[in-house]
Amino acid sequence: MEVITIQSEAFQQLVGKLDAIDTRLTQKEKQPEVQWLDNQEFMQLLKISKRTAQSYRDNGIISFSQIGSKIYYKLSDVEALLNKHYVKAFKK
Repeated sequence: MEVITIQSEAFQQLVGKLDAIDTRLTQKEKQPEVQWLDNQEFMQLLKISKRTAQSYRDNGIISFSQIGSKIYYKLSDVEALLNKHYVKAFKK
């Protein structure tokens, strides 16, 4: 085993840099990444037709992004749509 010695000031700078890296990694973990579904994935997930997906967009039922002819939906928006129409069971 080899022993390496460094000055106290250099050690403190190294610890500070490691803390900064740890802080950045922790912040990234706290910020969930936005997941996007394309139109095909959206239709398959909800088991709906292309026309129904178009109707949801036209009537403002689901938010979307369009780049050229490609349409994308945030997974969180799809989950919110399903939660909005969730009906809780009333029988026990």
